[in-house]
Amino acid sequence: MASGFQRDKVAAVFAAMDHDGDQVLTESDFAALADRWTRVRGCAPDSADHHRLTTVMLGWWHTLRTAAAADHVTLDDVLTVVDQLPAMPSAVAATAEAMFDAVDTNADGTISADEYRTMIEAWNGRPADTATTFARLDLDSDGHLSRAEFTTLWTQFWSGNDPTSPGTWIFGDFPRTA
Repeated sequence: MASGFQRDKVAAVFAAMDHDGDQVLTESDFAALADRWTRVRGCAPDSADHHRLTTVMLGWWHTLRTAAAADHVTLDDVLTVVDQLPAMPSAVAATAEAMFDAVDTNADGTISADEYRTMIEAWNGRPADTATTFARLDLDSDGHLSRAEFTTLWTQFWSGNDPTSPGTWIFGDFPRTA
């Protein structure tokens, strides 16, 4: 069962995905997230990048929908999936890989501070100052996130329960109840 800390961080991601704010996720929420992401990235509708990003976002929907066995997904449904993730490291790594490729705009094999900021702005739908957060995530302080760093951070977020873990911040700051 998810801790209060895990609930808080996942609830912040859930809220960003819940485009219409109705407390459930549907395919239209993920389509809106994909539209926001591709718009922020400046992807032409028929481009390979547009297709790739839309596929990544809608892939999350299909995974969650299957886990919930319903046409909508609640926060509790997402938390049920999160509870299972520590036993599924390869699945977590696979989503990290897909997300890394979505964020690495210039395909240079790293995520820059600007690419990270774009991810957070696309995710939350508003401008964000991510300099402090990016510095926290840059585990080797070299100015970018490698694929290995990103996978570590992604795993810490989705499978971890340690508030001091750098991966706690991969989606930016979030409100905490505990």
